[in-house]
Amino acid sequence: MNRILLIEDNADILQAMQLALSKWQYQSFVIQDWQQVGIECQQINPDLIVMDITLPMFDGFYWTKQIRTFSQVPIIFVSAAQMDPNAVRAIASGADDYLVKPFSMDVFISKIQAILRRTQQSLQEELTFQNYHLNMLTNELRYQQTIIKLSPTEGLILKLFFLQPNQTLSKEDLRQKIWQSGEFIDDAVLNVNISRLRQKIAPVHLKEHLITERGRGYRLETQ
Repeated sequence: MNRILLIEDNADILQAMQLALSKWQYQSFVIQDWQQVGIECQQINPDLIVMDITLPMFDGFYWTKQIRTFSQVPIIFVSAAQMDPNAVRAIASGADDYLVKPFSMDVFISKIQAILRRTQQSLQEELTFQNYHLNMLTNELRYQQTIIKLSPTEGLILKLFFLQPNQTLSKEDLRQKIWQSGEFIDDAVLNVNISRLRQKIAPVHLKEHLITERGRGYRLETQ
C-alpha cells in the first residue's frame, strides 16, 4: 500500500483527499506539528507528497526545499493560484507536478497514479549513454566514480534522452511523456526542469551533450 503524505491545512480539502485515497487503497498521513514538517516527513517516509503552497508557519516552497535535502520523493503542489509564476517556482523548488484548486478528486487520484507509475516502474534498471549510467530504480546518474542523485522527474527526462540519443525531442512530446496530462503544464515548467537537470549533470560534463534546438526542442548528442 503506497503511503501518501498530505501537507495541507484546509480541513475540508484534507478530508476529501483522505476519503478519495482510502477508496483507492492508498494510506494517507497528515502533519501534526507545522514546525516539524521535515522531521515528520522523514519519520513517515512516504511514497508521494501532496504539498499546499499556503501553510502555517512556512510555505510549501520552504518545506519542499527542506525535504529535497534528504529525499527525492515525488511531490505534487496544489494551489488556488492559476498557472502563473507559482507553478514555475514550485517546479523549480523541487516539485514534480502541479494541481490548481478547485480540482476534482478524479483528477487528484489520476495525478497520483501517473506519478507513482512513472517513478516505480521501469523496463530497464539501468540505461547507458557513452560512459554515463542511469539507474532507473534509484534515479542515480553514475560517471566513473561520481554519482549524481536526480529527482524522479529529472530521472525520467534523462531516461527519455538516453533512449533516443541524437534525436530531437519536441517540447510537446516531452511534456506529454513526463506529465501525461499536460493541462496545467506549459513550456516554462519544462524549461525549469531542463535547466535544473543541466545544473546537476554539469559536474560530469554531460551538460555539454544536451543541446537546445531553438523552436524545436532538445537533443542528447554524442560527441
